[in-house]
Amino acid sequence: MKNMFDTRSKISGSMFICIMLVFTACSPNNVTIDNSLGKYFDSAGVRGTFGISDNGTGQFTIYNLQRFKDSSYLPASTFKIVNSLIGIETGRISGEKMEIKWDGKVRTFPNGDTAFNWNKDLTMAEAFKVSAVPYYQEVARRIGKDTMQLWLDSLKYGNHLISGPIDMFWLNNSLKVTADEQLGLVKRLYFSQLPFQKRTQDIVKKVMLQEDNANYKLSYKTGAGYAENGNAIGWVVGWIEENRHPYFFALNLEGPHNLNTSTVRMNILKGILKQQGFFEGKR
Repeated sequence: MKNMFDTRSKISGSMFICIMLVFTACSPNNVTIDNSLGKYFDSAGVRGTFGISDNGTGQFTIYNLQRFKDSSYLPASTFKIVNSLIGIETGRISGEKMEIKWDGKVRTFPNGDTAFNWNKDLTMAEAFKVSAVPYYQEVARRIGKDTMQLWLDSLKYGNHLISGPIDMFWLNNSLKVTADEQLGLVKRLYFSQLPFQKRTQDIVKKVMLQEDNANYKLSYKTGAGYAENGNAIGWVVGWIEENRHPYFFALNLEGPHNLNTSTVRMNILKGILKQQGFFEGKR
């Protein structure tokens, strides 16, 4: 590694980009900066970044490289991937069918709508699908701060920082992560290369599967929260498979506080993937 960085000045610009993308196996010509993808963010009135990696060729396509590799944001509900892995590995979650009883508190979303899908008893699989914050807050409390910190350090996830209540640190801008790191996490998860038992990783991969048809399989986790400046932050991280071939992606966006993040992030993701030639089973 020392020799690699000692010779940085002799390496082509694209190879230097590859070195900085720490989770990706790069060669000199495998990074494409695609500014045409900016139209999806612009039309929604948001800023953002997107990266996708073709595992077969090693090709990496990115929009807004600087934000992708250098800018960190709260993971929000994408942290349910990590929370699930740690919960299962430590036995706080016995499996995807483990139920946690509703505590009777009626939760609402920031826009005032009642979170009906949260206000009931939920299994881990159900809680993951509807992104139920209370379920995973209870999981985090059962894991505890010391154990959670050990795993964040082991994973080298984001800045590893737990500040404030154990059931809020992924929502309160304490823990932060880059899009590059998010893509690296899901890629390692897909290939069962994270420091967890294979069963643990298989369960999380199973609950991440959101769309499954004859043309493709789409697995992802969304996230939404607010930066310190009050702006809305949105995430979608995961992978799409066509003909048993995986492509890993991370999308991050930022917009006004009242942004309909749920709709905007998926519209952008689907638009980009369609432009990239996905959804028809021909990749």
